[in-house]
Amino acid sequence: MTSLDHFDALETRDPAARQRDLFGALPDLLARALTAPGWARHLGGIDPQSINSRAALAKLPLLRKSDLVGLQKADPPFGGFNVTAPGQVLRLLMSPGPIFEPQSAMIDSWGVARALFATGVRTGDIVHNSFAYHLTPGGFMLEEGAHALGCAVIPGGVGNTELQLDAIAHFRPSAFTGTPDFLKVLIDTAATTGKDASSIKRGLVSGAALPASLRDELRGRGVDVLQCYAIAEAGVIAYETPAREGMVVNETLIVEIVRPGTGDPVAAGEVGELVVTSFSQDYPMIRLATGDLSAVLAGPSPCGRTNTRIKGWMGRADQTTKVKGMFVHPGQVAEVAKRHPELGRVRLKVTRENEQDVMLLLAECSSSGVDLEQAVAATLQSLTKMRGAVQFVAPASLPNDGKMISDERAA
Repeated sequence: MTSLDHFDALETRDPAARQRDLFGALPDLLARALTAPGWARHLGGIDPQSINSRAALAKLPLLRKSDLVGLQKADPPFGGFNVTAPGQVLRLLMSPGPIFEPQSAMIDSWGVARALFATGVRTGDIVHNSFAYHLTPGGFMLEEGAHALGCAVIPGGVGNTELQLDAIAHFRPSAFTGTPDFLKVLIDTAATTGKDASSIKRGLVSGAALPASLRDELRGRGVDVLQCYAIAEAGVIAYETPAREGMVVNETLIVEIVRPGTGDPVAAGEVGELVVTSFSQDYPMIRLATGDLSAVLAGPSPCGRTNTRIKGWMGRADQTTKVKGMFVHPGQVAEVAKRHPELGRVRLKVTRENEQDVMLLLAECSSSGVDLEQAVAATLQSLTKMRGAVQFVAPASLPNDGKMISDERAA
């Protein structure tokens, strides 16, 4: 299955071959998904065989993760998006929201083994897993990946720091999985209590920020950590490799970056909302809008893996803002630019003047004029039902951060 540096041959495929494989399998995935009532309602009368390219996929509607709470409440337990019956999966889990997820009985259904392998975990290693096991999927996700690699797992879960250190000192695991914050807590507590955690040499962390300062501190204390970006609905979406240049997308997923508030793919390198399509046979996800911002990095990773790289988590995409008592959505701002092709990036700046909410649309434009300014202002008013001023700025002058609305009102 594995080579010295890569989990399998899929990771070093020619990118064109990867695209052929993924989009060749997509029609069958869609046909299977349409047997579930939730997907049948959401996707309407699509012809699965016609969805065999990125362009065709981009025409399908998004399923927003933020909508799953309401959809599952209306049609429990999974909003009708599960192909496999609840009684036939391995576990029934719950994430904050609450959002409910099934755990497939398939081996490594969340695709964690690749991320662990990239971290340096190998068959026969012992992994100390400090993700939660109570109701939530985190603990099971990482444990399942470790088992797929042929590793033993200490189910540490959260809390009970000194008990976890007792287990670490006794079993001497070489790897840690959990949040970077809790890894630091374990190491700090070991130092103050005299307990031995020195066997841990590497870690796969997620669920919290990993600033360079914390990564360097952990390395200085003997633990080399990499991170992964994962969600319960699709598993590990992307993971760091020893190259530490962005995150490599998992082999069993299709990732898109779209303009926040829309389903429209952005140009390569532009920051936008991360959308994922997973090939789970039990609980497939088609164009799930994660609500998280990211961007594609150019070129392959120096580690030899050839799949798309992303920058990782770059913030939240949902910038919905209340102005004068009415909600303005990122999609409305994006639609202004869509209706006026002369415009580049746009950003709606919301401020307060004379105790009133004020909107100013900043729009990149190489050639401006009063007529265009008035037309853009009219479009903004038509879409938001509120008046706002328009200011043209130089092309490429607005930040590439995926932000469509900037709320600059004092708290």
